[in-house]
Amino acid sequence: MALSPTKSTNADFSQDTTCSLADHPLSQDGLSEKPSHHQTPRVGQVCEITLEKQQDTTHRLGWIRLTFALVVESVALGSLSLPAAFATLGMVASVICCIGLGLVAIYTGFLVGKVKLRYPHVAHYADSGRLLMGNFGYELFGAMFSLSIVFVIASHVLTGTIAFVNITNSGLCSAIFGFISTLLLLILAIPPSFADIAILGYIDFVSILAAIGLTMIATGIQASKASGLSASNWSAWPKPGITFIDAFVAIANIIFAYTFCVGQFSFMDEMHTPRDFMKSIWLLGVLEISIYTLTGAIIYSFVGVDVKSPALLSAGDQISKIAFGIALPVIFISGSINTTILGRYFHGRIFEKNSPDYYVKTPKGWAVWLIIVTCISFAAFLIAELIPFFNPLLSLLSSLFVSGFCFYLPAIMWYRLLRHGSWYARKNIANSLMSLLSFLVGVIVLVCGTYASVANIIQLFQEGDIGEVFTCKPVG
Repeated sequence: MALSPTKSTNADFSQDTTCSLADHPLSQDGLSEKPSHHQTPRVGQVCEITLEKQQDTTHRLGWIRLTFALVVESVALGSLSLPAAFATLGMVASVICCIGLGLVAIYTGFLVGKVKLRYPHVAHYADSGRLLMGNFGYELFGAMFSLSIVFVIASHVLTGTIAFVNITNSGLCSAIFGFISTLLLLILAIPPSFADIAILGYIDFVSILAAIGLTMIATGIQASKASGLSASNWSAWPKPGITFIDAFVAIANIIFAYTFCVGQFSFMDEMHTPRDFMKSIWLLGVLEISIYTLTGAIIYSFVGVDVKSPALLSAGDQISKIAFGIALPVIFISGSINTTILGRYFHGRIFEKNSPDYYVKTPKGWAVWLIIVTCISFAAFLIAELIPFFNPLLSLLSSLFVSGFCFYLPAIMWYRLLRHGSWYARKNIANSLMSLLSFLVGVIVLVCGTYASVANIIQLFQEGDIGEVFTCKPVG
């Protein structure tokens, strides 16, 4: 069902005493709204012209920058955890999963983009909840959206801590490195426009490719010194004695590498030509499938079943330090864009979209924006430092929420918001089958991923393998 938006996207200033349409005279034909060169603009006219300029400076995201914004959000250091997933599942199943799940992710990205085109007022994923379930859906999706993103930011705090510990080898308290990581994430999140952050995406992309390339070269050299690939104990098939939990954790690592849909609504809201979004989705999908498949397969074939996660730890002490240094931009740029996504959502809840403050161009808008991103950053720091079983909990939240955002919810959106006619009509049958596949993938991740994550947390408690809060011990 199609619900009308609760926030108008038009220039309706009826609730703004300084920008009132009552002060905005129209010509008699109702078409000429801007003053001529020989007229003195009135208050309402000045406000509308100012707002239009603010909108023009906000909607600067083209499809190429959208691609890099999505790359920043989704392609991070986690891609170097995929060789370990290959070691668990074997070469054949892993390659099939990387390619197959990548194609499903491209399709769900297509559905999310279509919803945005049909309902332009949807500025963030939470807004789609209102389309599906009214105000309750908006609040529910907003809570899920906020929790999942703040935990992703916290994971970048931890990853930055691990990187600094490995690079410096100084014995400095790990919590201090966590605080430094938080400050870097905060500074990079200060620009409120995704178009500005997308520029950093070029650095981010080069950073992750360089880290992956260095790891491949280093592990390849090590393999050649050990009598070549024939000495590597890689296998086409799953490792012996694999358990359900082991297998699904490995599959989940591949699935969560394709979770770019979470921020897609937010990014597309700043596009100047939203209908071009599919160019970005195809380019991103091809890049991700290629990077993930080649990274997992090549490094696994060089190192074998003993490959570490992230794989750069298998490249030797010196090379891993260099690789971590090269990867610092991707750690912090990818983390900061999530802060911006969540910050824009909260900022939009405070200010109406027709308010000049919404575009973060006024002192009040900037003040609120800085407070929001600071609170988000330090909330992520506290979560990373206070939860002693953070990684299993992150897996649990990803299974609960990201499975929906990126798989089964886009499928539901097609049936509820995009479909015309019966699902079995000739024009709908392909979308019906693909949406059903996406829905099943999401539900399987929801059920099995939740089970595996809870079982992992219980096992950690039973074995006493739980970390400490605000620890000064090395992490990772």
